[in-house]
Formats: sequence, structure tokens, C-alpha cells
Amino acid sequence: MIKIAFFDTKEYDKTLFDKYNKDYGYEITYLESKLNSETAPLAKGYDVVCIFVNDVVDQRTIEILKECNVKLIALRCAGYNNVDMKHIPEGIQVVRVPAYSPYAVAEHTVALLLSIDRKIYKAYQRTKKYNFTLNGLLGFDIHGKTVGVIGTGKIGKVFCQIMKGFGTRILAYDMYPDEKAANQIGYEYVELPKLLQESDIISLHCPLTEDNYKMINLETISQMKDGVILLNTSRGKLIDTDSLIQKLGEGKIGGVGLDVYEDEEEYFLNDMSNSYMRDKDLSILLSMPNVVITSHQAFFTEEALNKIASDTCKNIKNIFTKGSSENEVKA
Repeated sequence: MIKIAFFDTKEYDKTLFDKYNKDYGYEITYLESKLNSETAPLAKGYDVVCIFVNDVVDQRTIEILKECNVKLIALRCAGYNNVDMKHIPEGIQVVRVPAYSPYAVAEHTVALLLSIDRKIYKAYQRTKKYNFTLNGLLGFDIHGKTVGVIGTGKIGKVFCQIMKGFGTRILAYDMYPDEKAANQIGYEYVELPKLLQESDIISLHCPLTEDNYKMINLETISQMKDGVILLNTSRGKLIDTDSLIQKLGEGKIGGVGLDVYEDEEEYFLNDMSNSYMRDKDLSILLSMPNVVITSHQAFFTEEALNKIASDTCKNIKNIFTKGSSENEVKA
């Protein structure tokens, strides 16, 4: 029987994985702890560690997993930037879920945009108090605006399709352009400087790599239009937080929608309401009236969660029965 150490467990994870595991018969131990070098010894005696976005699989963690004879790291997410692939040794494989629901993330990005533009939260708080005035709620038509999309994988393409429905002009930047999709959907690939300079709204939909770490910084923000709306539902470390706060304070950036944050690991997906632990920069962002932050929930739909559980269980089976998986990540 395949034994799985399941890290960073939430109640919804347990419910769904127990449901799909009826067809596989894995022995799953659910752990609330995140995986890192301190908790990695808990994997001793297990064949698989199942992890999520904020588990830290660095070189030391990998060394401990190897000592524990773990054979597979199963990510229940698409991104794998939290795994130090350069130090994955022979004998350990890595799998992920690359396409759980691009619609979930793309639609949440649009929700952030509309919340910022139409001041939804402020309006909701007012009407709850029977205040139906409109002062301070002025928004803008998204129709006719230029939207810059950085990263045109599955999620980026769906976001482009939705924005096309709003009647926008769409500029895209990707290291690996998909011209066929661009023609079908109706967007244009351009170089990054042109996208930054001409976009009224910029949305990030790219995986985190060494090349794009903190790609949104003082230099790139200075190239953007005054009043630009910035959206990030990908990875927090794509944006340099200090630069973001500075340019928000100067009025260069008109609004920000974040579902991820540069140093989110200790906070996002956890209830910190009764804790004295606070992140200074995150607190500043949360206090700003033109910033909307959600807690890494863009993926969080019924369809996506079922797909994650189903594909993760299937990935594990394929590795142990066939020796490979179509969703395997290679170093």
C-alpha cells in the first residue's frame, strides 16, 4: 500500500481526498504542518509527500526527504517554484496539477478588477448602514481600455477571452508566444516595455521563475501609465512589495488587486485574526482604499478542488505503476 504524508491540510482537502481515495486505497496521514526542513522528518516511513503552494521544499528539505526514503513529491497545485528542482536527486520524482481550472483563477482576477473599479466593498459597507450616496464611488468603463496580460498559459488565455468580452484591446507578453491562440481570441503579442507603457490594466498570469522574480519593481512601474490598475493572481514574488507601496503612495498606481503576496507563507490560508503576528507591508496594503486583497483563493471553486484531488491521486498511481506521469516535472 502506498503511504502518503499530506502536508498543510485543510478540512476541505481531507473531505475531497478521502472521497477520491476510495478508488485508490492509499494510506493517507493528514498533517496540519507545512512541509519544510523542520517538519520533513515527519515523512519518515512514507512513500509520498503531498504539498501545496506555501510548503518549502528547499535543498535541506529535499535531503531529509531522501534520507526518509520518500520517492515522490506530489504537488496539488500548478506552480512548483517552491520546490528546488535543481537539487531533486535520482530516486525522487515530482508531479503537479497543471490545469485544475483556468476559469477559476481568471474569473477571480476579473472579480478583483471589478471590485477595484466599481468600489464594490465601499459601496457594500455603505448600503449596510443605509447610506445610499454615490460620493467616492466613481468608476470607469472597462470597455475600450487596453489590458496588458503577462503570461498567456491556460489561465492567461481564459483571462484574455473574458476581457475580449468586455470590449478591450488586449496586449500580451510571453516568452513563448502562442500566435494561433492570439489570432483566435484576438489579442496581440508585444514586447514588455510596449505593454507596460500602453496598458490601462495589467494582469500577471505567469509562473514564478528566476528570470521574472520581482519583475514588477520601481523600474517597470515607472514605465506604466499613471493610474494603472495592477492585478496579480499568480505568485506574490512577481511583485516587489516595497516598490508597490511606494508607487501607490505617489499615486502612480490607481489600484491593485492581489490574491497573492510576496511574503504570504505565514499568513495566507490561515486564520490570523487572534494572532499578534503582523506583517508591516501587508498591513499597509490592507489599509489602502484602492487595494483589494484576497487570501490565495482564486483557485477555490468546487470544480478546481475536485480536479486537484482527482489528478493528484491519478498522478501518484501513474508514478508507482508506470514509473512516469504526463504531469511529471523534470529538473
